[in-house]
Amino acid sequence: MLKLHNTLTRQKEVFTPIEANKVRMYVCGMTVYDFCHLGHARVMVVFDMVARWLRASGYQVNYVRNITDIDDKIIRRAAENGESIGELTQRFIDAMNEDSGALGVERPDHEPRATAFVPGMIRMIETLIGNGHAYAAENGDVYYAVHAFDGYGKLSGKSLDDLRAGERVEVDPHKRDPMDFVLWKAAKPGEPSWDSPWGAGRPGWHIECSVMSEHLLGEHFDIHGGGADLQFPHHENEIAQSEGAHGHTFVNYWMHNGFIRVDDEKMSKSLGNFFTIREVLAKYDPEVVRFFILRAHYRSPLNYSDAHLDDARAALTRLYTALKSVPPTDVRLEWHDEYAVRFKAAMDDDFNTVEAMAVLFELAGEVHKTQSSALAGRLKSLAAVLGLLQREPQAFLQGGQGDAAGLSVEEIEARIEARRLARARKDWAESDRVRDELAAAGVVLEDGAGGTTWRRS
Repeated sequence: MLKLHNTLTRQKEVFTPIEANKVRMYVCGMTVYDFCHLGHARVMVVFDMVARWLRASGYQVNYVRNITDIDDKIIRRAAENGESIGELTQRFIDAMNEDSGALGVERPDHEPRATAFVPGMIRMIETLIGNGHAYAAENGDVYYAVHAFDGYGKLSGKSLDDLRAGERVEVDPHKRDPMDFVLWKAAKPGEPSWDSPWGAGRPGWHIECSVMSEHLLGEHFDIHGGGADLQFPHHENEIAQSEGAHGHTFVNYWMHNGFIRVDDEKMSKSLGNFFTIREVLAKYDPEVVRFFILRAHYRSPLNYSDAHLDDARAALTRLYTALKSVPPTDVRLEWHDEYAVRFKAAMDDDFNTVEAMAVLFELAGEVHKTQSSALAGRLKSLAAVLGLLQREPQAFLQGGQGDAAGLSVEEIEARIEARRLARARKDWAESDRVRDELAAAGVVLEDGAGGTTWRRS
């Protein structure tokens, strides 16, 4: 029985889909004006894991992750670069797909772009004006009237008075209430715009997700996810828009993954302590980064450092070493197996990948001890649910990434051949020198009956 932590109720709840055996899930995706950073990687990998587990549990999953391809940052960056908005956004969409593919993230079922849904946004705004939840200002903007929605603040757990007191809100003479938020922005010279009943303009940020999720999943769906930074105001505003427009529950379960932290501070561009996925993948194998993200519980803060990634690489190496020592038998995953039962119990407890991975390491220890191909097969099959351990072990163990690669495969194998020749002529001093040289370069030699194999430490 799957239980998940619902941000809305602040407790774990038994997951019951609206339609039996079907899950409709929407996750807020990227604003494509720059390369994705490690925080984006966590969203991608976490909800990829969620979708994989739901499918492994027998659900039919309709997974939507949107793309924001129009907003202030995009317009500004395109102007700075002297390129069209379309050229800019497509370039970074392509880069996003390269990064997510490297991390083993399966593509969502739908990846809607905001610009394709502007007519639907206009219709929802008209509905909100019609039922008193929004108003058109004299300057051509349209605002959501937060006081008209009784449930505003229920996701963040704050009353409207608390939010007014605690938030720094830019004073805008066109708003009736400082907390009101924009649904439609009047066009400025040189900006892209669409015709609307309120004049030429473009949608605000929040309205796009209400409209795209409704179009692809319906007015009421199961799971809405995203990073913790989106809880307020973005997701709070989505609830106000969708429930204000339709008069009923928008989403049953809200899920938010924790922040990435660097030196105990939230990773952010404003602090200058963020790392793009590409920067991290220049130093570490993509599967190591995926492992690093999943070895922490999705709701916990994740502390980034080279030391933590080095530790993740060493831990993943232990798992691959088990599969290298005992080639796995292809086995069908049986959920009544002892290890599978415990793995499933962990994943059903709010996607507890920490405990699920503990099962993988225990199983790897048994593989080493028993040399059982069947157990190795179970290890590989369970890890596949998390998108791990699906490469040839030797390919991972001998692989290198960017600056961490050190010696090339050709250089390593040339030294191993020189060592073999030294051993053949009983030049043990030279043999030891080559072994020590390789060890200093992060290469471990393993002598066996079939010859010498190697892996990176």
